[in-house]
Amino acid sequence: MRLIEEIMNEICEVMDKFDEDTLDQAMTLLSKDKKIFVDGEGRSGFVGRCFAMRLMHIGYQPYVMGETITPALRENEVYLAISGSGTTKNTLSNAKAAKKLGLKIIAVTSKEESELGQLADCIIKVPGRIKGDQKTASIQLLSSLFDQSVHIVLDELCLKLSRRDKVSDEMAAGNHVNVE
Repeated sequence: MRLIEEIMNEICEVMDKFDEDTLDQAMTLLSKDKKIFVDGEGRSGFVGRCFAMRLMHIGYQPYVMGETITPALRENEVYLAISGSGTTKNTLSNAKAAKKLGLKIIAVTSKEESELGQLADCIIKVPGRIKGDQKTASIQLLSSLFDQSVHIVLDELCLKLSRRDKVSDEMAAGNHVNVE
């Protein structure tokens, strides 16, 4: 078997275990009139940036935590935290602050029993292997399987939102950077 086939099989195994109903629950918290703050460290942070970009394409108001243009957090807005372990120091600290300010918390994690999971109003559990996890098998390094799977799951969430909001591919393309 080719290595890429093994990686794809791992992702398919995670997707088979993934509960799509959690995306429907998350959708109840997401609307175009609310700012959405996306947070994550390392590769999870890069996946979060991809998610924020796609949200912008479909007409939402996303911000990435730590960027210079990110406004102050306000009550009734949404904070989406990506942390495989649910214990990532900065992400967890930001989630606690967001909760205290009255934001709705969406946790994207593989550990729903974690401290981040306990703070969350909604948990999107992605059961991919994370760094240090000896119980979940993967041929891939560190948290690669989790991050790859989260990217797919959050793309699905955006697709579901675009369908709910009747945003076509052409409309999304209108929000895409075009510098030709």
